[in-house]
Amino acid sequence: MYVFLFLLPLALAWIFLIKLSGYEKNLMIYGVSFNTEYVEYLGLDTKLSFIKIVDDWQFKYVRLSAQWDLIEKTKGHYDWKDLDWMMNEAGKRKAKIILAVGNKTPRWPECHFPNWVDVSSHDNHKTDLVNFITTVVGRYKNHPALEIWQVENEPFLGFGNCQPLTADQLKDEVALVKKLDPSHPTMVTDSGELSLWRKAAKQADLFGTTLYRVVWNKKIGYWSYDWLLPPLAYTAKLWLNGRDMRSAYITELQAEPWIPDKPLADTSLPEQFRSMSLDRLKSNVNFAARTGMPRAYLWGAEWWLWLETRGVYDFSEYIKTLKKF
Repeated sequence: MYVFLFLLPLALAWIFLIKLSGYEKNLMIYGVSFNTEYVEYLGLDTKLSFIKIVDDWQFKYVRLSAQWDLIEKTKGHYDWKDLDWMMNEAGKRKAKIILAVGNKTPRWPECHFPNWVDVSSHDNHKTDLVNFITTVVGRYKNHPALEIWQVENEPFLGFGNCQPLTADQLKDEVALVKKLDPSHPTMVTDSGELSLWRKAAKQADLFGTTLYRVVWNKKIGYWSYDWLLPPLAYTAKLWLNGRDMRSAYITELQAEPWIPDKPLADTSLPEQFRSMSLDRLKSNVNFAARTGMPRAYLWGAEWWLWLETRGVYDFSEYIKTLKKF
């Protein structure tokens, strides 16, 4: 009985914190991530998809990747066609690009090594990686659309087909990018749910975090963070790591479903909507705004486009209403 009387106020206080913590006014600007390989996997046209994002949906902040395995399929031979085109189209519209570079960039399987790279250890492909990063930065550092260099993606998270980097390895990569291009800020990202950000928060000029609310794994199935992580948890971690909120963005705001272990096309829409319904998307957007961070990049543009081919326009119509600039 005494334990219950002790725990009840704590539980009520936690519920209050979850429901009411955060900022009342939504001053957040919403950008979007975009991946050409995933678009093609979904059977969509890359150019038409990108144009829809920057024209019809009017996104002015876009996160792209210089994906190593797509650009340098053969050692020393580079295919810039798709990335050049997107950067140039963004430039025409005065859109600003976060460009991710490294061996770990957004989208599964996380590490995007060309087939010719020796992946048995980081040391074995360090020279090749440095050459690639140097080439990418040299090509785009003077591009009018470039805003930020993202160095690696969640580099300390052991997820996907590669091992996490060490702090020293990441430090070297950030220093390389800053030396090659001192005019643009660098960014390092980390998991918002699976990390305290101790190693990542101050590695670069800017910090980026993921923000997921419903996930799935083999052991427990679907899992919601709704009753575990309030908006204040993200802002508190920034404060604890000495990171100014104005220099931190949500670089991956969940706006697509977390699919169980099978292809998206083989997953029914009702199953997809279990982790990402329209109400869930609205809730995630509202939650992100309450963290107080100034910008969030939605993760799911390819999926909204794919839904439209199935006659589902609710998500993309809602996306149009968000504040983009």
